[in-house]
Amino acid sequence: MESLLKNAHRVVVKVGSALVTNDGRGLDIQAIERWATQIAELQKMGREVILVSSGAIAEGVLRLGWEKRPSHVHQLQAAAAVGQMGLVEAYERHFRNHGIGTAQVLLTHQNLTDREQYLNARMTIRELLRLGIVPVINENDTVVTSEIKVGDNDTLGALVTNLVEADVLVILTDQQGLYTADPRKDPEAMFVSVATAGDPVLEKMAGGAASSLSKGGMITKILAAKRAARSGAGTIIASGRETDVLTRLARGELIGTHLRPSSTVLHARKQWIADHLRASGSLVLDEGAAKALVAKHTSLLPVGVIGVKGEFVRGEVVSCLTEDGCEIARGLVNYSSDDASRILRAHTEEIEERLGYMEQPEMIHRDNMVVLAGE
Repeated sequence: MESLLKNAHRVVVKVGSALVTNDGRGLDIQAIERWATQIAELQKMGREVILVSSGAIAEGVLRLGWEKRPSHVHQLQAAAAVGQMGLVEAYERHFRNHGIGTAQVLLTHQNLTDREQYLNARMTIRELLRLGIVPVINENDTVVTSEIKVGDNDTLGALVTNLVEADVLVILTDQQGLYTADPRKDPEAMFVSVATAGDPVLEKMAGGAASSLSKGGMITKILAAKRAARSGAGTIIASGRETDVLTRLARGELIGTHLRPSSTVLHARKQWIADHLRASGSLVLDEGAAKALVAKHTSLLPVGVIGVKGEFVRGEVVSCLTEDGCEIARGLVNYSSDDASRILRAHTEEIEERLGYMEQPEMIHRDNMVVLAGE
């Protein structure tokens, strides 16, 4: 098998904090120069490249003279503001040496869940690519709060992959790829070269975060690959310290772990629904309704809803839960949480009687729903 990157046209490259900051010892300028050189080579090959880079907070922590990453939100935001200056300047300088312009794009979860902002971000990034610019994307940690935070740049890389409909997500890390177990603890751990994104076995293999600087571990990369696969993109997890890793991958060399997408690809609007990391509320379904959603991808009727959790308004994304709390779907709800509570278990002809009106016969129409069970 050849690399997933060989025939890709649009590529998202995510670089982790440990690589960008030389394991916390300041920006690794030589590494940044190497990536700029390789991405310049990819452009010569006809590829479009979007760079998602960690490192702003880690660099800010170092510049501020702090011994470790703080936990207080305002300290994290301050570190991001300080570190982002050096990070962006380094990328801009080294790409300019290759005659390539760069653009800083700071995103939040809110930008990606608001439909209008989502479409605006997509058009802006696509225009930058058309102009030959390399977008350098990071989460806007300076203003983000826990309620609207994407969480980690592996997830952000997957969201950007779906946003711009990229062919491949390349996650560069300080590890060679995925193993069947932690190779530092298990001498019998085997390297996984090729697998299918979304395979539940992969999540069992992945461990937790390994670095005090980084929020992500291998599990976030496996989940990112599953998310990227929703738009048909493959994911490569490889070592950023491997010599010429990007150009070798582009020439077809099989380096790292390659996670192929499954045959199930969501349309753009349903990708947007699925990419809401935090739903506004939840609907609890009875067993029959839950089975119908998963097996037949039907609309959700009020008669199958037995509980409402949280507060939401009409048109927001809500989760559909089984009675034991497992999320099986999410979609755009036709009724507010207050009205939804009043029409629990209601047949269609009872909706207007209980509310005085009927917006739609469905609680969530199947065209506005994404089934997640089995992913």
